[in-house]
Amino acid sequence: MTPPLCIFNALNSVFCEFLAVKCLYYCLIYIHFKILLLDEFTTKLLASCCKMTDLLAEGITVVENIYKNREPVRQMKALYFISPTSKSVDCFLRDFGGKSEHKYKAAYIYFTDFCPDSLFNKIKASCSKSVRRCKEINISFIPLESQVYTLDVPDAFYYCYSPDPSNASGKDTIMEAMAEQIVTVCATLDENPGVRYKSKPLDNASKLAQLVEKKLENYYKIDEKSLIKGKTHSQLIIIDRGFDPVSTVVHELTFQAMAYDLLPIENDTYKYKTDGKEKEAILEEDDDLWVKIRHRHIAVVLEEIPKLMKEISSTKKATEGKTSLSALTQLMKKMPHFRKQITKQVVHLNLAEDCMNKFKSNIEKLCKTEQDLALGTDAEGQKVKDAMRVLLPVLLSKNHDNYDKIRAILLYIFSINGTTEENLDRLIQNVKIENESDMIRNWSYLGVPIVPPSQQGKPSRKDRSAEETFQLSRWTPFIKDILEDAIDNRLDSKEWPYCSQCPAVWNGSGAVSARQKPRTNYLEDRKNGSKLIIFVIGGITYSEMRCAYEVSQAHKSCEVVIGSTHILTPRKLLDDIKMLNKPKDKVSFTKDE
Repeated sequence: MTPPLCIFNALNSVFCEFLAVKCLYYCLIYIHFKILLLDEFTTKLLASCCKMTDLLAEGITVVENIYKNREPVRQMKALYFISPTSKSVDCFLRDFGGKSEHKYKAAYIYFTDFCPDSLFNKIKASCSKSVRRCKEINISFIPLESQVYTLDVPDAFYYCYSPDPSNASGKDTIMEAMAEQIVTVCATLDENPGVRYKSKPLDNASKLAQLVEKKLENYYKIDEKSLIKGKTHSQLIIIDRGFDPVSTVVHELTFQAMAYDLLPIENDTYKYKTDGKEKEAILEEDDDLWVKIRHRHIAVVLEEIPKLMKEISSTKKATEGKTSLSALTQLMKKMPHFRKQITKQVVHLNLAEDCMNKFKSNIEKLCKTEQDLALGTDAEGQKVKDAMRVLLPVLLSKNHDNYDKIRAILLYIFSINGTTEENLDRLIQNVKIENESDMIRNWSYLGVPIVPPSQQGKPSRKDRSAEETFQLSRWTPFIKDILEDAIDNRLDSKEWPYCSQCPAVWNGSGAVSARQKPRTNYLEDRKNGSKLIIFVIGGITYSEMRCAYEVSQAHKSCEVVIGSTHILTPRKLLDDIKMLNKPKDKVSFTKDE
């Protein structure tokens, strides 16, 4: 019987196909469940793949939060799709482990990841007779977009970069958990990649890479087929967040990044007014128009949406002009389609106009300063000789809030590769941001030179001056250079070492075992069907997500899949950086919604 892949129309990717086959295939088709229990993580996981209406169509009539009190339904079996955590297991045991009657007739447990023996034995000792099935499906991550995933662990940022030595055990725990989650990403993609990492300036990437390599080796020794899977033609590259500080604070003018930076979008929900009424729209993967335009420059979006609206209007008028009964019948059938298309276009036109209103009010002039500081050259290609002179107009302006001024100061410091304590104190006092000064100083915990100036030169960048771009969008995220160099096998093996022996098709050596049949074209062999998997410790930006799509499009034979602990916006990142030197009990960890 064919698995119910239709319910995963939100993401036409291997992530969702895997989830459907390994979990819902058994649950919805063979066992005919009506009750589904989810925890916080699996709620997000399932929401990223399907809607409630899709579950209803497959026969699931009740979806419950495992943490909440629920009425018993003792005549029905229940499916528990949960994380292997103490909290979720304890909630399950409250349903089945007590002496009183159980809440449901029987339980089928599907864990997102490897269940520790301690938790498994706890279930076994308390209610083994009630559990009909207990299975690990190895998908402990959120497939956010078709080429983007997140581990949904924003607290990793604090544990990985806080200087407080008392957080060492917490850091070790979260590193282990992240490694397990990354292995499930690789397993979902059916890859055993060569693992490599950025070697400097911190050792987080090195430690995590070693853990992932070890867990990959263990996973492919004990997988369901009981076969040892050799290294595939894919790479997994692990990077610390400090590798590109500029892209985290510069104003980006492509549609998705701009909207999430400038507008109060929460849980991917955009609120707007039309015809005097307040409305909401979700920016999601199954919105074809959103997927089509989200990576385009705002200027292009503002031109394109009105054109699409005119096309639909003219198509509708042409149809209305036909008075035959069959023509009217066709028009009636198309009316819902027309309305849906127009509604989406109105949403995105409102979104684009809201972005432009913010841009015109105080961001436009700021963007020129940011681009000049980020690149070290102006729009004409002339080198910036005095970065402070470029910065001063922003600091003196009353139109910019403290966050924008801090972002500009950071770009100035990044551009000169660190500054003196005296100069930084003067900047902080003049702008009157003493209470927010840790938003600047704490970048040093990410390995970014703040004070004193670094004696090492800044990493070289690709010359992209010949590429067509807008004057206020000249900056290209560093990740694009890394992706292109990785695919073209140009990453320095000293700066980007492997944790294990990698296939000859990636290491560039051309060396082949005597047992192997020599291949004539290693580059083509590597590229055909290979994947480049990226993981950034401490968050990725929307502009970096865009780069994964752009590079995949340019190198069609190698797909880039990019992920992180969570998704960043500049304001949220600055708030998190400010808290790095604070005690753990003073820090609030807010997960991606």
